[in-house]
Amino acid sequence: MQKADIEVRALTKGPHHHYFGYYDKHCWNKSQGLILAHRIDFTNRPLTKDDKAEIGVIEESTGKYEKIAETRAWSWQQGAMLQWYPLEPEGTIMYNDNQGGQYVCVIKNIRNGKERVLPRPVAAVSRNGKWSMSINFSRLATLRPGYGYEGITDPFDKELVPKDDGIFWMNNETGNSRLIISTAQIAEIKHEPRMDGKMHRFNHLQFSQDDKRFIFLHRYKKREDLDATHITRLYTADIDGGNICLLNENDFTSHFDWKDSNHVIAFAARSENPGWKYFLFTDCSDEVKQYGTDELSSFGDGHCSFAHNGSVMLTDTYSRGDSKRMLMLYNDRNNDLFELGRFHSEPWITQARCDLHPRWSRDGMKVCFDSSHDGTRQIYVADVSKLITRMKKS
Repeated sequence: MQKADIEVRALTKGPHHHYFGYYDKHCWNKSQGLILAHRIDFTNRPLTKDDKAEIGVIEESTGKYEKIAETRAWSWQQGAMLQWYPLEPEGTIMYNDNQGGQYVCVIKNIRNGKERVLPRPVAAVSRNGKWSMSINFSRLATLRPGYGYEGITDPFDKELVPKDDGIFWMNNETGNSRLIISTAQIAEIKHEPRMDGKMHRFNHLQFSQDDKRFIFLHRYKKREDLDATHITRLYTADIDGGNICLLNENDFTSHFDWKDSNHVIAFAARSENPGWKYFLFTDCSDEVKQYGTDELSSFGDGHCSFAHNGSVMLTDTYSRGDSKRMLMLYNDRNNDLFELGRFHSEPWITQARCDLHPRWSRDGMKVCFDSSHDGTRQIYVADVSKLITRMKKS
């Protein structure tokens, strides 16, 4: 592990709390002058149906914040799935909301205020912006507090494996949608007796780089055992729900990213290589191998993402007993691992914890992350351009 000499600066400050959300979305607009953010006035408690979050944009050069909207469909970990609309990434945003007792997705131009509403909330948006995948965020709130939305009762609350709920494909132009993979359907793939009597759900969806396939987690556990570890399987499928591939059935899969359109990096467990590690999965095949060095995996689970043609991985860690979370870059061409910094993590309740959730700038020369090391939840930017230049020369 090498320590990198980089500049980290606070983009926001208190007394308000600011954060972007998840690690697999663009927080910068196309020209990289604006960064999206949620703004709230509290932290460290469960959300209620009445809690709102502001949606805003921050001018990176000055830190100036401008409110754009409000939402009542958000979570501590993934926010309102806030992101730039891929078809208009310079000035149009997407975010989920609760309107009229229904979770929806709002597509809004930040310049003229013009907006339209899609009838389902988005869990993942295709890279070309044409399609989205949607899941049941009410069910997610029940089984994984901190990720789902409070305010609307799950219509399938009494069903362990509903046949009419699951993953929905949605056209972002028309709003037309259809169920492509049901919860009952996925629970029947290599079904095991231990799945019986458990509540099943989906989470963490992401389109492949060519938008032909998507990846998702299938998880299950007893409803009453909220503190119990969920059993997880990792799947990919065509965007119409066909050609489903079970990539990992070894109980544990956490964060992942597409390295390219045919390969996925995931922090997971494999019976043939004991221990939780980063693995490289080849889609639609049984080909799996450890990714990176043992040192990389030794730091534990992280929110990993790739830039520079898939050769540089950005990731972080959870607190490892010292109340600090580490930010890292890994060059898989020569196995160089760089520490970008360690940041104190406030001991807030689990669902309201502040993970770093690091995100790349569009040109791969900066990193944006959320942190609580100053006592409030804020957004930070690190310039890694010199380090990237060094990596490319090595």
